[in-house]
Amino acid sequence: MNANNGGMAVAVAENSASAHELRRSLSWVDVFFVASGVPALVLFSVGALADQVGTPSCLVWLASVMMGFSRAFTYAEISGLFPDKAGGASVYGSIAWLPYSKFIAPLSVWCNWIAWTPILSIGTCLIAGYILTSFFAPDAAVMTWQYVIADVGWLRDGLTIRLNATFFLGAAILIGIFTAQYFGISKAAKIIIMLSLTGLLPLTVVSLVPLISGDVVMSNLTPFVPKSGAWDMEGIGVFLGGMYVAAWTTYAFETCVCYTREFKDPQQDVIKSLVRSGILCIVMFALVPFAFVGALGVAGVSRPDIVDGSGVGMTLANLVHGGPIITMAIIMMLILAISLAVMTSMAGSSRTLYQASVDGWLPRYLSHVNSHGSPTFAMCTDLVFNLMLLMMSDYMVVILASTCGYIIFNFLNLQSGWIHRLDSSHIKRAFRAPNWLLGLNSCLGFVNLSFMGVAMAELGFNNIITGLLICLLIIPVFIFRHYVQDHGVFPTSTAEASDVDEERTKHAGILPYMALAAGAFTVLGCYKLFS
Repeated sequence: MNANNGGMAVAVAENSASAHELRRSLSWVDVFFVASGVPALVLFSVGALADQVGTPSCLVWLASVMMGFSRAFTYAEISGLFPDKAGGASVYGSIAWLPYSKFIAPLSVWCNWIAWTPILSIGTCLIAGYILTSFFAPDAAVMTWQYVIADVGWLRDGLTIRLNATFFLGAAILIGIFTAQYFGISKAAKIIIMLSLTGLLPLTVVSLVPLISGDVVMSNLTPFVPKSGAWDMEGIGVFLGGMYVAAWTTYAFETCVCYTREFKDPQQDVIKSLVRSGILCIVMFALVPFAFVGALGVAGVSRPDIVDGSGVGMTLANLVHGGPIITMAIIMMLILAISLAVMTSMAGSSRTLYQASVDGWLPRYLSHVNSHGSPTFAMCTDLVFNLMLLMMSDYMVVILASTCGYIIFNFLNLQSGWIHRLDSSHIKRAFRAPNWLLGLNSCLGFVNLSFMGVAMAELGFNNIITGLLICLLIIPVFIFRHYVQDHGVFPTSTAEASDVDEERTKHAGILPYMALAAGAFTVLGCYKLFS
């Protein structure tokens, strides 16, 4: 049977893509440990960001994670509207945009996935690099051999698609993590808890020991000016460009809301896991970069192996001054910390694909769930996509492009908070953010877009445009699903979430469209201002 809600066709019939469903088997403690992999993401770009920004990179990390903590309360509110949905904030935000545009809604979900999934390839690439540099000299055959498939230097200088030891070792690690999650998130959560306890320890140690031992000296943090040399327009542009890069890492603990459908008590567990994970991230993102830059100085963080990430693990381990055995133990634990981040990403990004398929945004095959309650076809899609990314010789181009998607996702979802308030005021909320905080977070969405505009000017126009083009790939994908597979009719889950009973009306009027126009103006204006 079909129903029509404001011109939107919906199918009131069960989606039969899979006989299995996600299971309510998680507590907030389980998800807290899943999200505790997020602090390890600092290892991905702490060197590159310090080299880009200079001594104020410490402030970049702290300011960025505080912005991420603020927006988490908007995500907690909108996730409470849909306790039976998985997939994260983008899934809940897309429902707010659906009455206003069929194409904006799936864009939000797609951008979220584009932002999350590269953690798999980047993380396993770092792990492989840590292992190889620990056992082989830089000039060893295994370190220097590579087979170049294509030169894509037009995108970023020196970028190639290649096969080397890092690819093969990273692929093996990635397949191992996939296997661990195949048997269900509740079983994987036990592995994740063990990884969390051992993985957070080295990050804590390498942050506190330099502070206690006196290796962090103020002379390494002065002058406290951007790398350009002054707090002028150029310096501010460098700083804001750093905020763009950091956002990909520091906002990521919002992954807690990906498991709303699997929480035993979603009404309470979502906000508990978000707040506690946010506090953990604030502490770690404040300590690790401060100790890193304070101990090494700008000259130290500008070393090539620090900038590309391969030498970050060894450098942090050496700050402890514990001898070769302790150093190797810390490196092994850092590897576990990154493994935890990769597991966190696979669990969250695959659930985004799963729910997007259930809701009619992405192809049907992604909604398959195995007998263990894992979205295996979505996980396979993550796996194959990241095996291709593993072949890229410079992962910073991946971070810059995926951050573009993350900024767009955050903007759309922070606006969805007030759209839901206006259009779904009749729905009871388990958590209700204060009005001032909801408004502040909406403004932070525009602040994020300003970072994107500055990044276009400071970090390379091609990098950001590539990210925008990747984001726009959702249009043909959605057209295939909605008009070819579903014949223009949305599945039941979208119908229920959109209130087919017609209680939901477009009270926001033209405001969402005005927000989109203002967002585009913000990006272009900041690009022109800092060009």
